[in-house]
Amino acid sequence: MEKNVVLVIGNYAPSECDKSRFEEEFLAFFLKTPSEIERLAPSILSKVKGVAFKAHSPQRFAEKQINLLPNLKIIANFGVGFDAIDVAKAKEHGIIVTNTPDVLNDDVADLAVGLMIGVSREFLKGCDWVESAKWRKLGEMPVNTKVSGSKCGILGLGRIGLEVGHRLAAFKCDIHYFSREKKEAPIGWVFQPDPLELAKNVDNLFVCLVGGKETENFVSKTMIDAVGPEGIIINISRGSTIDEGALIEALQSGRLKGAGLDVFQEEPNVDERFLKMNNVLLQPHQGSATVSTRRAMANLQFSNLGNFFSTGSCLTPID
Repeated sequence: MEKNVVLVIGNYAPSECDKSRFEEEFLAFFLKTPSEIERLAPSILSKVKGVAFKAHSPQRFAEKQINLLPNLKIIANFGVGFDAIDVAKAKEHGIIVTNTPDVLNDDVADLAVGLMIGVSREFLKGCDWVESAKWRKLGEMPVNTKVSGSKCGILGLGRIGLEVGHRLAAFKCDIHYFSREKKEAPIGWVFQPDPLELAKNVDNLFVCLVGGKETENFVSKTMIDAVGPEGIIINISRGSTIDEGALIEALQSGRLKGAGLDVFQEEPNVDERFLKMNNVLLQPHQGSATVSTRRAMANLQFSNLGNFFSTGSCLTPID
């Protein structure tokens, strides 16, 4: 039986993409970026039925790429966020889009809480205090901010936001959340229908929103100022969800105490002003980057493709 033609697009680590498995199951072509699609021969483009995709903006699988693949049936995304795919255009063409939810919730939530602790307890300053011999020369490091018992707000109580909340509960935190509608949250969690009011009433604000146009600059200057000079913002969602210029100005001026960021607007080109601050903790978009979780994501991506071609259905289609 003739194998289905599949493009595997993205800068995958070895643990994230078993090339031999793709080659055994499909007639697979491996590309680094979506722009490389146009270099393929028309005879190949016309036969492509599936795409395994891993990328973040600005590397988008957009209308241009969709139009080059007239028989494309499925785009299986590596990751829970799918803002780098033009889902609306895919649906217009009858193309199914899938993602890899749930399997990465724990890792991303772990990192979110770790960032809060790292910023609040000034881990970077503490490392320097030891390594630069300030401890020996100057004595104890200045005191910092308590984490347990703080008031925490979660912007977006989806799968990851819920896991962040469960971890914060273990730290005896007072948990408030904003979502488009009230969720079946644990007893004691406070629903805030107004995100600005949420920001005004918490010590630490966790951004757990989905990416895309609807949430672009959702965390505005006004919301950042509402968190205030004693507050901390943690972002493990997408860099697009925060007005990055306003965030930098607030951190520089002291209108915001600190930030823990795993995502940025122009990844991997991080605004250099962040690098000069001592009140931010920066990570290279590695929320789900553990060996076991990336393997689980790879398995789910592969299974979505395999199930579609064998049964016509997918495990985790995007609604």
